[in-house]
Amino acid sequence: MRRGSSERELAVQWEVEAVAAAKAEAEAKAQATAEQIGVDAGAAGEPERKAGEEQPSAPAPGPEQPCAAEEGDALVLPRMPPALHAHQPKPARDLCPHGKPRSKGPSCKRSGVRRSDEHGSQRPVTVDSSKARTSLDALKISIRQLKWKEFPFGRRLPCDIYWHGVSFHDNDILSGQVNKFPGMTEMVRKVTLSRAVRIMQNLFPEEYNFYPRSWILPDEFQLFVTQVRMVKDGNPSWKPTFIVKPDGGCQGDGIYLIKDPSDIRLTGTLQSRPAVVQEYICKPLLIDKLKFDIRLSNFIHSDSASTGSKRTFSSILCKLSSKGVDIKKVWSDIISLVIKTVIALTPELKVFYQSDIPTGRPGPTCFQILGFDILLMKNLKPMLLEVNANPSMRIEHECELSPGVFENVPSLVDEEVKVAVIRDTLRLIDPLKKKKENRYQQLQKPLAGKEDSLDSELTGAPDSSPEAHLPSICLKQVFPKYAKQFNYLRLVDRMANLFIRFLGIKGTMKLGPTGFRTFIRNCKLSSSSLSMAAVDILYIDITRRWNSMTLDQRDSGMCLQAFVEAFFFLAQRKFKMLPLHEQVASLIDLCEYHLSLLDEKRLLCSRGGSAGGRTPQSSSPQGACPAAQPVGDHPPLRTNGANKFSYPRHTLS
Repeated sequence: MRRGSSERELAVQWEVEAVAAAKAEAEAKAQATAEQIGVDAGAAGEPERKAGEEQPSAPAPGPEQPCAAEEGDALVLPRMPPALHAHQPKPARDLCPHGKPRSKGPSCKRSGVRRSDEHGSQRPVTVDSSKARTSLDALKISIRQLKWKEFPFGRRLPCDIYWHGVSFHDNDILSGQVNKFPGMTEMVRKVTLSRAVRIMQNLFPEEYNFYPRSWILPDEFQLFVTQVRMVKDGNPSWKPTFIVKPDGGCQGDGIYLIKDPSDIRLTGTLQSRPAVVQEYICKPLLIDKLKFDIRLSNFIHSDSASTGSKRTFSSILCKLSSKGVDIKKVWSDIISLVIKTVIALTPELKVFYQSDIPTGRPGPTCFQILGFDILLMKNLKPMLLEVNANPSMRIEHECELSPGVFENVPSLVDEEVKVAVIRDTLRLIDPLKKKKENRYQQLQKPLAGKEDSLDSELTGAPDSSPEAHLPSICLKQVFPKYAKQFNYLRLVDRMANLFIRFLGIKGTMKLGPTGFRTFIRNCKLSSSSLSMAAVDILYIDITRRWNSMTLDQRDSGMCLQAFVEAFFFLAQRKFKMLPLHEQVASLIDLCEYHLSLLDEKRLLCSRGGSAGGRTPQSSSPQGACPAAQPVGDHPPLRTNGANKFSYPRHTLS
């Protein structure tokens, strides 16, 4: 008995070792193939199949067959014992699963195509949710509805999408898409947002009157006191109310109301924690005698979308519509507000982005869900209160079970709204969307030949769209799709392009004195009335003042907002008789013109050098092509022709 038993044990052990070795070899080949083409190799221990192979049907799951870990998944799950696979014969390398040669047999080829088309794409979109945090539950539901692949513990191979809970820097990413912009958290803080919007209000006061008049404390406290006193002296009956908001506060933390500047709490943490003081909006539109978007001390939870303290926006619009309100006009004004706010934010975001992902280095593309707190006035004019970089995506609420005992329970309203927002955001940025749409369109086209017609009949049904199983999308792109009519507002955006061009060192966010002098020299802004010594004094004065207003003193130099102030000074000096926005636009045109001449000259020089000959001499003093000669300081404007120019209507001083 012992000898026979030992022989059987040796035979079983030899069989297990042989199968394990074959499986390890197949796994190594599958992983190598997956790394070469950048896609998953499928279930662990199973070699990747060639096009035209039909996957064998999987056996029904049971207690003896745990799921295998997917290749690239950081989580290692228990694998199936090798002996369980010993009885499953694999097809020969040169044969398809039906036993026919791969190069022959059109019926096998058709079956492979149909199998691939039924899934709509060759592979699902992969999402790394290991840093999702509080938005994880809503994200999981969204991924499941989209039939995508989630990696909750990360992945060795790159994913298509990385979902972060807080900021861009939650994880080091070199490819794919991430749901956070670098610098967005800093840009939507109350102080930074107020400064960005104020620049736009100085240029376009009528376009940006949707943001309350604001002062930044403690830097502008004396300005705040002076302006309030002037208004009160002119109108003694004016009795304003102001709201003070700490820069980094959230959920009402540290907010208080005042009637007079003397009521501001200058002591304590104001020096280390700046604040914004704004005019309090005293005539908002009310719903059920309550303000919109204000946190109450008596929060009423309801699972209904049209009652309680938290309601869907559609229910609010329905209620307003029943009262005769033009909903399309309200919605159009809100879209316009959002686009203009994004235009105010994008210049500084460009600087942050080039700092984290310099040109020429690998890095991800970005998208982000922002929360806009908007208050409707009685006249239905929308007013922007603040922007939240990390709006809550939790789909549960806190319920008090007994005095002092709380528990998080599911919220139907939160799930209805937030899952749809995340799901449709993912649908908008789907990296495989174009491939899916092209594949679907090809299936809808009539195919030539009897054999192709059979495939089209089997796979090209109209309801086989990759998103046919999903509800209609609740989101639409408004920026930059609808932003063309607002291009005249993008002056600061063009200034940011000039600023970034002269930063010099990749990854920096501040302009040094050499870079500022190069900007003045290349754009030909110096003159007898503006010497380079005066330029240096301008740089020192503005940079010193702005650096004193920022808490972060790690980097020295001129920040973008200081550069904008210097640019305003130069524009007002050079174009004295124009409104500010026309002064700035004219100076931008002048700078872009001179830089384009410089770029053309460098291009000609590089072409001449690469050809081994000398660059042809131009008769113009700039050394550019003869067709681009300026007259004095007048920048010619390009028209449809490559070398046709017209001159601007403004005269330079």
